[in-house]
Amino acid sequence: MIIDFHTHIFPQYIRVHREELLLRDLTLSTLYGNSTAQMASAEELVATMDGASIDLSVVMGIGWNDSELCRIANDYVIEAVQRFPLRIKGFCAVNPLWGDAAIAEVERCASEGLVGIGELHPDTQGFDLGDSAVMAPLVEAAMRLGMPILTHASEPVGHPYAGKGHTTPEVLSRFIGNFPDATIICAHWGGGLPFYALMPEVFDALRNVYFDTAASPFLYMPEVFSVVVGLVGEDKVLLGTDYPLMRQSRLIRQVVDSPISDEAKEGILYNNAAGLLGIPNWNNSEMA
Repeated sequence: MIIDFHTHIFPQYIRVHREELLLRDLTLSTLYGNSTAQMASAEELVATMDGASIDLSVVMGIGWNDSELCRIANDYVIEAVQRFPLRIKGFCAVNPLWGDAAIAEVERCASEGLVGIGELHPDTQGFDLGDSAVMAPLVEAAMRLGMPILTHASEPVGHPYAGKGHTTPEVLSRFIGNFPDATIICAHWGGGLPFYALMPEVFDALRNVYFDTAASPFLYMPEVFSVVVGLVGEDKVLLGTDYPLMRQSRLIRQVVDSPISDEAKEGILYNNAAGLLGIPNWNNSEMA
């Protein structure tokens, strides 16, 4: 069984009116300003899941700036979860700078069955993830509702790409240190944060932190799986594809081909995510 913990879907309104909406939202224009950047519907996601033998996908927002577009996107995620309850789990998108309105939107989405908050995109949303005063209300709401928070992360070095930004390990470390009891998921391998786990204080700080593999083939060599498992533990890594950015099978194959234990592979492909989502673990000693 396989859980893809990082995917994106868009309602028809946003897909159809994409060009004109680019002017309304900085995150949208940053990530989807290029006409070649694909947008998928819930139906398309489920169809590709079937082709890649994925049992469950977590769908999430993109870090909206425009509150109306954010609500439209959240409503679509809610609808997708209701239509495909056995195939899709949903995270809600908000901007912490919206204050009480952000908390109200999180509470609304939680009441409709969404199970997490994300993806936050601090750079394009215009907030400092490491500012405890900005983040405290949202984190407190997340903890009260039992919702993990997933944030975009970027490497401080390496090649540029759309949306890379400045949410680097230094910023993530401040965020994690400010809220040590919160469940935090750092996308894209946390911009390399796991590599600093060789420092004892960093390793200790990551006790409630997870790292997803979204877009990994565009960022790192396949050896990243064995390296990060060795540094932070096999229970801290979540399969995430960033669909529709790439074919899900590409990342699944990297996990399967990685020189890590079958137990570690099972954790990355399913069990670690299952634990976060509160669904039963799976045990299977034979990896295809």
